[in-house]
Amino acid sequence: MSIAVEQLTKTYGNQNAVDGISFTAGTGVLGFLGPNGAGKSTTMKILTGYLPQTAGNASVCGFDVATQPVNVKHKIGYLPENNPLYTDMYVKESLAFIAGIHHIKNAEQRVAEVIEQTGLTPEQHKKIGQLSKGYRQRVGLAQAILHDPEVLILDEPTSGLDPNQLIGIRQLIKELGKTKTVILSTHIMQEVEAVCDKVIIINKGKIVADDSLVGLRKANGDKTLENIFIQLTNNN
Repeated sequence: MSIAVEQLTKTYGNQNAVDGISFTAGTGVLGFLGPNGAGKSTTMKILTGYLPQTAGNASVCGFDVATQPVNVKHKIGYLPENNPLYTDMYVKESLAFIAGIHHIKNAEQRVAEVIEQTGLTPEQHKKIGQLSKGYRQRVGLAQAILHDPEVLILDEPTSGLDPNQLIGIRQLIKELGKTKTVILSTHIMQEVEAVCDKVIIINKGKIVADDSLVGLRKANGDKTLENIFIQLTNNN
């Protein structure tokens, strides 16, 4: 398995943001769902080495996130929810800069491939600051896949996209899931149903569901994913 998490915990003061969760993920697209404040982003930040865990273990492609963070970062492409970009740089220039950081061979060719793959060709000579939110998301996704990582962690990757852009990005994520491990965090249930092979639902820091999409529906009387989500995360 590309990702293995065992009894992972993150504590802030007296609050467990992540409370002893365990799961694995292999090739394919894993939908990582939960209400706001459930612990999704915290878990993803631990997996990328951005945050240290309080307890438990997590590994990416066999490398421990706490003791081998550099190895982990080589294996991961990360699109965070806030998608930090160099807005004064041109799209192509920015991707070339990121390629240099990763020491990518044949960088020019790889940048051209990723620009085409993410649908940025018409915008490649514009400054990032001039782009719509949808195209900025594409630049963030392009940066995440540029070094051809084995694992992709995408936090709300389709935020701000119009319906036409959604179709293209969903198709790209599905395609990437054929050869990579993709963790996709989103609040859009149709997106999960369109691209995910497996679903994990987290609530109040604990995993309340971990199954294939088909298995989850079967175990819950063939309800819609939205209804299952509401049933499992209703805090009343």
